[in-house]
Amino acid sequence: MTRTHSDSDEFSAGGVVVRHFRGRPFICAVEPRAGVLALPKGHVEPGETPLEAAVREVREETGLTVEPLEEIGDTRYWYTRGGRKVSKRVVFFLCRYRSGALRDYDRSEVLGAQWLPLDEAPERLSYPGERKIAARARELVARQWPQEPCGR
Repeated sequence: MTRTHSDSDEFSAGGVVVRHFRGRPFICAVEPRAGVLALPKGHVEPGETPLEAAVREVREETGLTVEPLEEIGDTRYWYTRGGRKVSKRVVFFLCRYRSGALRDYDRSEVLGAQWLPLDEAPERLSYPGERKIAARARELVARQWPQEPCGR
């Protein structure tokens, strides 16, 4: 499901990182600023694919190494910068946790990172578009990994 980003001013990519603890799926969320919970994401650099950007941004913002599995959707929104309306598109990939610890993230990128139970993430994430992405991830994980062992 490859798409171009020519229909938006800014293009970013991110990951929904899934890890199971005691048989229950969790996803990683970051705190880009105080009181905001979001999925890890960032700009796609020149020469980089969205998939590569998602993996890189997850590593920078969380300290985790992941295995990307599939594109699961995107969010589109507008914001104002310098009096100009900017359109932004963020494509998200479902990723499986492989290694790393949340304490190893780049503190210049985010204030913190944490594991959220996947079944709670659609309600706890701060941005409506990311709540929808988390709900989609919840559906996919329930179908694809119904009995995933702990730590995978």
